[in-house]
Amino acid sequence: MAIEIERKFLVAADSWRARAHRSVEMAQGYLNDAESVVLGRQNASVRVRLEGDEARLNIKSREMGAARQEFDYRIPVEDARALLALCVGGTVVKRRHYVLNEGHEWEVDEFFGDNAGLIVAELELGSLDETFDLPSWAGPEVTHLQRYYNLNLASHPFSRWSAEEREEA
Repeated sequence: MAIEIERKFLVAADSWRARAHRSVEMAQGYLNDAESVVLGRQNASVRVRLEGDEARLNIKSREMGAARQEFDYRIPVEDARALLALCVGGTVVKRRHYVLNEGHEWEVDEFFGDNAGLIVAELELGSLDETFDLPSWAGPEVTHLQRYYNLNLASHPFSRWSAEEREEA
């Protein structure tokens, strides 16, 4: 069983762009809805993702916070397209930029479509107590705020957030 340890931060400045060494277009959807996971009717989210010319099926346990169980499998692109048509909620469209900072590779997700205007940086760690340097372009941490999880962005996109949701981090 794989454990994903991930921290999420809002992006406060564009200076990361000059340090991006690779970018990939992504479209993803969920075979279950956020409400079922949040309320505990389901114990995991099931995601289908097209990333560049590859596709993946991903299952994440419902725990909130930095550490969750994660299972990730490559699948044929045509299967992913068929599964995306079965997804509930909207499709999350983003460009993931890979940015090196002080020995860590950050993933900066720049969202489009219904989530346009949102930019979130994620950092995967080897342990909960692993230390890292926070880049100058990283803003407030949002790891523990469900609305920033892609599962929630599919059903309640950034374009529909209230002013309070956008300001509270």
